[in-house]
Amino acid sequence: MNILQWIRSILFSTNATLAMPIIGLAYAPWAMVSKRGAYAGCRAYATYVIWCARWMIGLRCEVRGTPPTTEALVAAKHQSFLDIMMIYNALPAAKFIMKNQLRWAPVLGQYVRKMEMIFVDRGKRGAAIQQMVDEVEAGRREPGQLVIYSQGTRVRPGLSAPYKVGTAVLYEQLDQPCYPVATNAGVFWPRRGLYRRPGVAVVEFLDPIAPGVPRADFMERLEREVETASTALLEETGVADEYAQD
Repeated sequence: MNILQWIRSILFSTNATLAMPIIGLAYAPWAMVSKRGAYAGCRAYATYVIWCARWMIGLRCEVRGTPPTTEALVAAKHQSFLDIMMIYNALPAAKFIMKNQLRWAPVLGQYVRKMEMIFVDRGKRGAAIQQMVDEVEAGRREPGQLVIYSQGTRVRPGLSAPYKVGTAVLYEQLDQPCYPVATNAGVFWPRRGLYRRPGVAVVEFLDPIAPGVPRADFMERLEREVETASTALLEETGVADEYAQD
């Protein structure tokens, strides 16, 4: 880690933090009266941060594969705030399943409520799954792509964490194709700290899993494909040794 990249990282992080309330307030009049305005405001912020990352810290963002354009379940690997923005920008009508605390976050909370995101209490696993099912069913009149992070939280590159059964429950209930998504974003934009590594952050949409696969087979395939692809993306960075498990 060099001094110049540290300075760039701090300036970039400050810029990204300040941009959220500025862009949020700029789009607020439209967002308050229109869900379309809320989506546009969030897309403007994600686009701005991704654009700034390229010239401020030397981080390019790349989306691979074919994102769904019709109703689908998107089961993604989660390593960083960056992969959220990349997935959001790649989908025409993303609806995220997110922790309940974000409902009340400054600026962001007002937007995600207007966009009718799905909120769950991660501390109550069984209730959270049922809440997901109930709220998804209630919102099916509006086509879109439902995004769930199958491990339930951000996971450092190179580490493993169990895949939650809630993804399989939604897959069965929705009867829609499921698009697994791999990433290496955590290498460049870690969960903690200000340092941002230059390079190419990738979000990769893998081949969809058709509806009707038995639960156990679905979960095994989802985890195998996402973890295999994410490991390959980690290897591409050239710094995989830094993330080797003990």
